[in-house]
Amino acid sequence: MMYHLLFPLREYFSPLNVFRYITFRSALAAVTAILVSFVVGGPLIRWLRGRQYGQMVREDGPQSHFSKRGTPTMGGIMILAAWLVPVLLWADLDNAFVWAAVGATAGFALIGLADDLLKLKFKNSKGLSARGKLLWQFVLAGVICGALYRVGFSTKLTVPFFKNSPDLGFLWIPFAMLVMVGAANAVNLTDGLDGLAIGSTGIAMATFSVIAYGAGHARIAHYLGIPFVLGAGELTVFLLAGLGAAIGFLWFNCHPAEVFMGDCGSMALGGALGATAVLAKQEILLVLVGGLFVMEALSVIAQVASFKLTGKRVLRMAPLHHHFELGGWPETKVVIRFWILAVLFALSAVATLKLR
Repeated sequence: MMYHLLFPLREYFSPLNVFRYITFRSALAAVTAILVSFVVGGPLIRWLRGRQYGQMVREDGPQSHFSKRGTPTMGGIMILAAWLVPVLLWADLDNAFVWAAVGATAGFALIGLADDLLKLKFKNSKGLSARGKLLWQFVLAGVICGALYRVGFSTKLTVPFFKNSPDLGFLWIPFAMLVMVGAANAVNLTDGLDGLAIGSTGIAMATFSVIAYGAGHARIAHYLGIPFVLGAGELTVFLLAGLGAAIGFLWFNCHPAEVFMGDCGSMALGGALGATAVLAKQEILLVLVGGLFVMEALSVIAQVASFKLTGKRVLRMAPLHHHFELGGWPETKVVIRFWILAVLFALSAVATLKLR
């Protein structure tokens, strides 16, 4: 909005030409997101507390978590407000990629919100059934990926360390759907400790902002040996707005948390990461950028598979962060060490970009 209002005025006031630069608008988006978080955060938490929208805690979870019962949840509303307002202000709203990313974020947030409301209504931690949740997630991802396919979006698959990109053709649609749904659920599983999911997602967003900017810049893309995607650079504004929203939310979500993001927050974050990976043509690289989320998801799969096949558990508790928590690590130590792992995964992913 502000971009479209101010940039045309550069003919009359030349300093406004600065709005042509994605880097400048991305920085403004990040700062705006942090400020919106600070403005919205306090009133929203008081409103959630007044409505008694408190978190339901797993009965089989760590005993230390019982003290968190009743902490306001659905803080994802704060994340969305702080995220989408700067995008609408500073992004080029004529860019279709921006709207695809916003649509994925809002859509996954609505599915998560329905899950949160059901948990609050029935006073338990179940919410939507797993099948129902997956059904709506795949429907949403299918609509977005199908629309991209119809407008001629590239169906080539970028494989790290290889120059040649195989063309998946129509099979790209289910593949891209799986990327988006998998990312949404992996971040959702990671959300279990104060600051863990939001901090790790912020690291991944910062990483993908670099990748998206490179993908949208012909010279940088050629130098790095990654696909040039015309218009993908504008996703940098979207991602840095998300990073700002993550930083702002972390102010309230750091230990001891004043508010939890709920599924409306974690699914929105994961869906956004999946969508930007698809749009920037770096679907496989998401596995490395989000390596921490992959570890968390695999820990749940391994735990369930082991128990069904052998009747024994491979971990004290899944997801993985609870395993270490039950092993005696304080919550803050688990969170900070997992953040360090997230940074290592992110740096490793960036290091692969030139290796083709």
